[in-house]
Amino acid sequence: MDQKQDHLGCNYKAVTKQEAAELEVNDGKVNSAESKLELSVEEVVDRYVGSLGISQLLHVVLVSLAWVFDSQNTLITIFTDAQPAAWRCKTQFDHHNITNYSNSSLCITSSKGQDAGLVCGLPAGTWEWVGGNTTSTIAEWGLVCHRKFLAALPASLFFIGSIFGCAFYGHLADAYLGRKKTLLLSCILTSATTFITSLSPNVWMYALFRFANGFSRSGIRICCLVLATEAVGRKWRGQVGQYGFFFFTAGFLSLPFIAHPTRSCWRNLYKIISVPPLMYTILLVPFVSKSPRWLLVKGRNIEALDVLERFARLNSKKLPDNLHLIIPSQSENGNQGESERESKKKESLWNVKWAAKRMITVIVAGFGVGFVYYGIQLNVENLNFNLYFTVVLNTLMEIPAIFIGSLLLSITKRRLLFSLSAILAGVSCILCIIFSSKAKANYQYHSRGSWAQLTIEAIGFMAASIAFDVLLIYCVELFPTNVRNFAVSVLRQALMLGASLAPLLVVVGRLSPSLSFLVFGVFSIISGILSLWLPETKNAPLYETLKQQEEEEKLHRLSNSNHLEV
Repeated sequence: MDQKQDHLGCNYKAVTKQEAAELEVNDGKVNSAESKLELSVEEVVDRYVGSLGISQLLHVVLVSLAWVFDSQNTLITIFTDAQPAAWRCKTQFDHHNITNYSNSSLCITSSKGQDAGLVCGLPAGTWEWVGGNTTSTIAEWGLVCHRKFLAALPASLFFIGSIFGCAFYGHLADAYLGRKKTLLLSCILTSATTFITSLSPNVWMYALFRFANGFSRSGIRICCLVLATEAVGRKWRGQVGQYGFFFFTAGFLSLPFIAHPTRSCWRNLYKIISVPPLMYTILLVPFVSKSPRWLLVKGRNIEALDVLERFARLNSKKLPDNLHLIIPSQSENGNQGESERESKKKESLWNVKWAAKRMITVIVAGFGVGFVYYGIQLNVENLNFNLYFTVVLNTLMEIPAIFIGSLLLSITKRRLLFSLSAILAGVSCILCIIFSSKAKANYQYHSRGSWAQLTIEAIGFMAASIAFDVLLIYCVELFPTNVRNFAVSVLRQALMLGASLAPLLVVVGRLSPSLSFLVFGVFSIISGILSLWLPETKNAPLYETLKQQEEEEKLHRLSNSNHLEV
């Protein structure tokens, strides 16, 4: 045992042949005191925990359930702020006689009683909404005629609130609380603001509460997506990211089944959907694991190892006893604490040229995709079909989009898939112009439905859904751990900025459907073309810091150029 193991290229105490072999196999590093296996989180997951075992699958499902609340709060205005189906002349009773306005020249009902534009010239009190004034916010607060654009204000402010919320939660999750605690906070605030919205006394307070609700719920999707993808190996990141979109679709699909029984009072719908986020926070969030990547970046190595050990144990595996987690870019630096402090001081996404350019490209692409994705969903009320049927059909369109997206993510490149999906969505929107009715000058709210138009819209919505889902997963892979949540939050801001303009275009679309389709289509096509300047990330590792990613990507480019020269 006095012999030295010089062939390994370093000096340390003599070890057995078996131990030396294990060190070589695992690419571990040995110091002068004892053998120490130094690996990154990526390597530990791939080699010892498993890319996607039962433990990570349970974790992903628990995390992704919160997407249901995100969907419900985002799309609830399809029902609560919908244009009432019909109006009618009403009969006024007094002590001496009965005045039937339907027989008076003051009130002339259209053949179907559905053209809300005709009520603009009628005296107040001569007509009423079929179903009463509590069926929607438009009916309760008279958001028609000269007040029609006020109907778009709450939905637009909801998305604007999401923009501010994305910046807040993204920084909070990366720098202070981490992903799990930020998710907890977002769910609690979402439940509270949703219930408060049901108590709105007027449209102005309603819009303010919707802004607060948008701010509150914006942390859910950011943290869920990052928490899910950071727990699995690179092989499964794309598919795991899609699981969240399935739950988002499930939340969307649940809305018409909740809204129909509560159709007589829009406030009850808000009260009902305020309960699930609170129950999720109490019953399920305690079982969600923290991100081992975030814990490691914050210097909490023991906690990160505990999380990985728990994943491995549930997968019937075991981590090596001498395992030590490292951040690859810091592996050559003995003083990791000092390196981390320097990283916090110097590493900012906006201060690194390549990262800033990449982020700006993602922002512009996200704006166009968010605009068309949410615009198509909010525009369903302008199709002359039953609202509940149309929403269910629209949701069912998204289910094949999820499965198709998951399949394509496993076999195609991210950049190509996103670009083609966005361009297809844009082309479909432009083709809808052919089948849309011509704009009317008399404020016509409902035109005859076209099955051809609905079919093309279905194709466009599926393509927009794939583009939306792929872009979020793409963004996770484009940036390292120490700015990943921030990058995703900035993308969410861009998506929400596009979405905030969609309700206004939906109102304009009642006057000129062709214009709304054209604008949706152009923005989507521009997004698809811009994405061609982004790098490909399929099967690429998740990096921990900006410095590491810059170095590794540079080496990868040099390696590729050398292969081409050979």
